[in-house]
Amino acid sequence: MKLDDKLYLVRFNTDKLNHIKIADPNVCLQQCQDKPCTRFCPAHVYDWDEEEKRIAVGYEGCLECGTCLIGCPFGNIDWKYPRGGFGVSWKNG
Repeated sequence: MKLDDKLYLVRFNTDKLNHIKIADPNVCLQQCQDKPCTRFCPAHVYDWDEEEKRIAVGYEGCLECGTCLIGCPFGNIDWKYPRGGFGVSWKNG
């Protein structure tokens, strides 16, 4: 089974409050050339929006693994756990 197939089985209780933010969008635009967050997140939460010249964050699908906290070379991702009762649900079935 491929990773994307397994991710399809994960369930989320999405909060209206975003628990992930880019601390300084200018860092992504001016200093971060290769945008590694768009590759290292297993849930593909981060995407470079070429038209708007910014990182788009799809927090709704976050697996809460914390990879982004150590993967961003500039420490530019402000991440915290979602509020209680929200976020990923690891039950299958």
